[in-house]
Amino acid sequence: MQENHEKQVLLVGNPNVGKSTLFNALCNTTQKTGNYAGVTVSSHSGNYSYKNEEVKITDLPGSYSIYPSSEDEAVFSKVLLDKKNYAGVIYILEALSIKRGMLLLQQILDAGLPMIIVLNQVDQAKRRGVDIDVRKLEETLGLKIIQTNAKEQTGIEELKESILKNEFKNTSVPYFDIPTEHKNLVEKIVARQNSENAYKAWLSISLDSDKKNPADENSGLKSVNPKRIQVQETVRRYQLADKMLQGIISKKQNAKELLTEKLDKVLVHKFWGYIIFLLVLLIIFQSVFFLAEYPMNWIDGLFAWMSGFSGEHLPEGPLNSLISNGIIPGVGGIVIFTPQIGILLFFLYILEDSGYMARVVFLMDRFLRPFGLNGKSIVPLVSGTACAIPAVMSTRNIENLRERLLTILVTPFMTCSARLPVYSIMIGLIISDGNFFGISYKALVLLAMYLLGFFVALLSAFILKYFIKEKGKSYLVMDLPTYKKPLFWYDFKLVLGKVWEFITGAGKIIFVVSIIIWVLSYFGPKLNENEIVATDVELDHSYLARMGRAIEPAIAPLGYDWKMGVGILTSFVAREVFVGTMSTLYSLDDDAPEGKVIDKMRSDVKPDGSKVFSFATGISVLLFYAFAMQCASTVAIVYKETKSWKWTGFQLAMMTGLAYFVSLIAYQILK
Repeated sequence: MQENHEKQVLLVGNPNVGKSTLFNALCNTTQKTGNYAGVTVSSHSGNYSYKNEEVKITDLPGSYSIYPSSEDEAVFSKVLLDKKNYAGVIYILEALSIKRGMLLLQQILDAGLPMIIVLNQVDQAKRRGVDIDVRKLEETLGLKIIQTNAKEQTGIEELKESILKNEFKNTSVPYFDIPTEHKNLVEKIVARQNSENAYKAWLSISLDSDKKNPADENSGLKSVNPKRIQVQETVRRYQLADKMLQGIISKKQNAKELLTEKLDKVLVHKFWGYIIFLLVLLIIFQSVFFLAEYPMNWIDGLFAWMSGFSGEHLPEGPLNSLISNGIIPGVGGIVIFTPQIGILLFFLYILEDSGYMARVVFLMDRFLRPFGLNGKSIVPLVSGTACAIPAVMSTRNIENLRERLLTILVTPFMTCSARLPVYSIMIGLIISDGNFFGISYKALVLLAMYLLGFFVALLSAFILKYFIKEKGKSYLVMDLPTYKKPLFWYDFKLVLGKVWEFITGAGKIIFVVSIIIWVLSYFGPKLNENEIVATDVELDHSYLARMGRAIEPAIAPLGYDWKMGVGILTSFVAREVFVGTMSTLYSLDDDAPEGKVIDKMRSDVKPDGSKVFSFATGISVLLFYAFAMQCASTVAIVYKETKSWKWTGFQLAMMTGLAYFVSLIAYQILK
């Protein structure tokens, strides 16, 4: 049998050209894509096997130029220029923005890197009245061009075949002529580097990389202004691109383009744009409760049956209790909320796929400026509704360091999917089933919680901007994609993958936490001839109850009992663990009535006969989780991105203190 050989290839292109989608199609993965810049903020690698050849694809962050202006573009430039052992570059050109992609294309070729071009979304271009002479473009560039539609798997097989045949090519004549005034300096650097590539020597000047340790022979760098020569190069390359593309691209306005312009007059309107966005969110949250009701009931019934089945068929004793009252209810308490999480993510993917989310980014730029942020900040803020960890990482595409730090510090206020189970169970406990003009009260409260997180994030940024030093201004530059029909099945598969990640990720944590909680709640201290020994006891006399009551004085002013205190402590591992912890605790409580966990919680009373989960307590819990730092993983990623324990500690203390104070005030007023 022929031995497999791994070939390494880089996947490169501007932001928002479909790189991540092509990466998914090649490597059969489900990396999330979006139609706004900043989705891929670090390199991702994947492998595929084709005709006895192993190919490793590295998906680099999108960039408009080889000159980095943000951290994600710095990652791109470093890998592109430093990596030596790859076969070539797959360069993605979007059919609707070929000219924009020509700058980086020329730079990569002049750097001596062989290339295959992927021309993506040609069908979209035709529908918008853009006609491209692909054969002429191929002749002009002298490179292999493959037309693809990655979402529909068109052209993927042809691309793999081209990679197999090693059809990566370069041009014999450079596109960019080194300016006369810098030729002597470039020649000296070429000689010093023992290289024949003049453009790489030029890059060492324009990227300012040699200024730190300039050799005697190229001390002329002292008189060079890197930014100025970068601009000169960019202007000249775009002028050349105009000449190269003459007679290749022709465009006529069609009905779809006219429709896009008409829709944008409303959807990005300075007033109606925000109103429509709020209505879209309201519809989504109404669906989260309405559409998820039946599958949630099925899941609840399934886990109740599993718990009852194991309770009847396993031998009586600790193992029966651990599985029937600990692990199954704990895991079930999280899995039951997957329909709501899936529905929310599905709607968000549709908004991205349709082109609407890019409008939200554009719309929010003018809104965020007074708070010390810019339009790019909305990407991590919106991403934070799924998970704070990738959201914080996505701040790398914000060039301005002050705005990036502000965005990192306030992004965890956004309501992530891990908070959704907590919100859902508390809203179910304290909010009635009524409706307001057809919109349920529960949907309105859930919308209010998401808006609360957003506005607290803005308020925090507004305050913090006065304490973080200004380091220049930034501007939002982006292309608004055309509106298009979402690929519902593709988005549905992405949702299934994300939901499965949630189940397996949270399930592992809940499994471990459930065992720990069961051990601490099943056993308790018992005095036996002047010795304290562990034995099985009632829940109220367990080790867990003793630990919970030890912190009860600190949480009682917020309206919480010891069980809720334990839930809050365990939820620092992950926010959704609160629900799993409560499910386990109420399943272990022999005094709790039979039925669903939410019914047990609703019926629970304090020694004085008042409800444990009153309206005041419910609001207090909602506010605590709205403001508290999300989880230990978020703390870790904030430190990784800021490289500062000062800012990480400040954020943790600020959010925890705010959560405690607001919850305290709310409970004391409402009780």
